[in-house]
Amino acid sequence: MALFRALLLPFLLSLLLAGPGYAQRKPDPAAPPAEARPESKPEAKPGKLSRKERRELARRATLDEAARQPRVLTPKEREMSEAYFVDGVRYVLLEDYNKALERLLKAYALNPGNAAVNYKIAEANLLSGNLQDATNFGRAAVRLDPQNAYYYLLLAQIYTSQKQYEEATKVYTALIERVPDSNYYLFNLADLYVAQGRLDEALTTFGQAEQKFGPQDEISFKKQQIYLRQNKLDQALLEGESLIKSNPDEPRYVLAQAQLYATNRRFDDAVRVANQALRVDPDNPRARMILADVYRLQNNRPESERQLKLAFESPGLDIDDKVRILIEYLKQLPDPGLNEMARGLAAVTMRVHPREAKAFSIAGDIEIVTGNRAAARASYLRALRLDNSRYQIWQQVVLIDAELSQTDSLLAHTTQALELFPNQAPLWFYNGVGHQLEKQPAKAVKSFEYGRKLATDNPELLAQFDTQLGDVYHELQDYPKSDAAYESALTFDANNAQALNNYSYFLSVRREKLDKAKEMAGKLVKQFPENPTYLDTYAWVLYQLKDYAGARRALETALLHSSDATIVEHYGDVLFQLGEKDRAVAEWQRADQKGGASALINRKIKDKKLYE
Repeated sequence: MALFRALLLPFLLSLLLAGPGYAQRKPDPAAPPAEARPESKPEAKPGKLSRKERRELARRATLDEAARQPRVLTPKEREMSEAYFVDGVRYVLLEDYNKALERLLKAYALNPGNAAVNYKIAEANLLSGNLQDATNFGRAAVRLDPQNAYYYLLLAQIYTSQKQYEEATKVYTALIERVPDSNYYLFNLADLYVAQGRLDEALTTFGQAEQKFGPQDEISFKKQQIYLRQNKLDQALLEGESLIKSNPDEPRYVLAQAQLYATNRRFDDAVRVANQALRVDPDNPRARMILADVYRLQNNRPESERQLKLAFESPGLDIDDKVRILIEYLKQLPDPGLNEMARGLAAVTMRVHPREAKAFSIAGDIEIVTGNRAAARASYLRALRLDNSRYQIWQQVVLIDAELSQTDSLLAHTTQALELFPNQAPLWFYNGVGHQLEKQPAKAVKSFEYGRKLATDNPELLAQFDTQLGDVYHELQDYPKSDAAYESALTFDANNAQALNNYSYFLSVRREKLDKAKEMAGKLVKQFPENPTYLDTYAWVLYQLKDYAGARRALETALLHSSDATIVEHYGDVLFQLGEKDRAVAEWQRADQKGGASALINRKIKDKKLYE
C-alpha cells in the first residue's frame, strides 16, 4: 500500500495543481450566480472544523453519491483547497489518519465534487478502519471520474477488506469495461472468482486473459490449481505438461508436476519428470526427495534410502526440512531396521550444516533413543557450543552424566548450566547429586536446600529433594533433619521407594524406631518381592529386631537375584547369629572376594568373630 500511495501521489497532485482548469467544469445550474453569493472576508482563513461539522459533511457525502458538478472556485478557494489536499496527502503518508481526514475534509468542503479529494478521503478511511465511509467516498470517486483505474482499484480493495467479494467483482468488471487498456485486471478478477469458489467463471476469465495476452505461465499454473480443486486430474496434468514444455529449465514447474504425479500414484511419470529435473540440476534435493518418496511407496527401500541420502547431502535442502524428516524417523525408533539409516542421515546433516545447533541436537535425540548415550552427549555438547541458550539440551547432558555415573562431568556441566539458568531447580538437584557422589555432603546440602526453594510449585521434584536431603543429612549425622526430610518426602508420596528403603535402613543402622523401620521395609518388600536391595534392607531391620530366622529367609531370597558383597556379608552375619559359624566365615570370605564389603570384613574373617 505504501508503494501504491507513493506512485499515486504525483498523479493526485497533478489533478489538484493543474492550474485554472482544475475546477473549471460546467457550473451547477442550480447554484446561485457568483455575483449573488455573499463573499464576506474572502481572504479569511477558515476555522478548524468541529466534529459535528465533519459528521455533517460525511453525511452529506453519503446522501449525495450521485456525481455533482463542482462550482467555480475563486483563485483563493482553489489555492486553499489545493493546500488542504496536499497537507492531507502528507499526513496519509505519515499514517496520521485523523489529521489527514481533518485536512482532506476541509478540501472536500470547498470542492466536494472533486474526484481526487473523494478518492483520498476514501483511502484515509480505509487505512484507519472506517470502512463504511471508505465505501461511500470510494464510490463517489468512481462516479465522479469513471475513467480513472486507480479509483476502481481502491473501491475493489475496500469491498475485499469487508469480504464483499461480489461487490469487488462488479467493480473489476466495470473497470475492465469502462477504462481503456485495463485488460490486465482480468487477473485480479479471476483471483476474486477463485476466492469466491466460482471456479468455472475464474477459468473463463483466465481464458479471456489468454486471448488478450497470449499463453502465460502464470495463467497455466493457476488453471492447473483450479482443475485440481475441481478434481479434474487429467486436465491439471495437461496444464502441467504444457508448463514444462514451455519452461523445460524451470525446476519449479517440473518438480510441481513430478509431485502431482507422485501424489496420484502415477509413479512412472513421477520418476520420468523428477529425472528430467535432475538432468537440468543433478544436485536438486527436491527431485531426490520426490524420488525417495516414490520408491518408498513402491517398497523399493534401498533406492528410496539412496535418494534420501543424496538429498541430505545437498546444502540446498533446508536444515529445517532435514530436521522434520529426522523427527519422523525419531518417532519410529528404536527399530533395528531404521536405527542405522537414522544415524546416517543425522551424521550427514551435522557434516553439511556444521554451524547449525539443531543438526547436532536432533542427532543427540536419535542417539539417545537408539541407546548410545555417550554419542548423544557428544552431539548435545557440540550443539551447546553453537547455541548454549537451550535449557532442554543442558538438561539432557546432565541426565546422561548422572546415568553414566560420571561425577566429574555432572559437576562441571551443572555448574556451567547454572551460570545460564540459576533458577532451574533440576540443575540444582543434579549439582547436589554430583557433590553427594563426590562425598561432599555439606556442598550437596547447600545445592539441595537452594534448589528445594525453587521447586515449591513442583511437589514431585520437591519430594526428590527431600529424599536426597534425608540421605546427606544422615551422612552428616544430623539425624533429626534427616528423619524430617524423609517424612516430608513420604507425605507427598507414601510409596516413595527410595525414601522408604533408605529411611528404614538408616533407622536399623541406628537401632531407632525399629517397628517403624520394619513397617516401611515390609511395605517395600510386599510391593517388590524380588528386589534384592529392598530384601536386604528388610532383613537388616529384622536382624536388629533379633528375628534372625526372618532375616535369613529374606536374605536367601535376595541372593537368588543378586550376589552383591553387602548382601553376602549380611547373610554371613545372620548365619553367625544362628550359630553356623563355619558357614558364616565362608560367606564373609565370599563377600571379601567380590569387593565392596564393609571395613570390618577382614577382622571377621581373621578372628572368625562377628564385629558390628
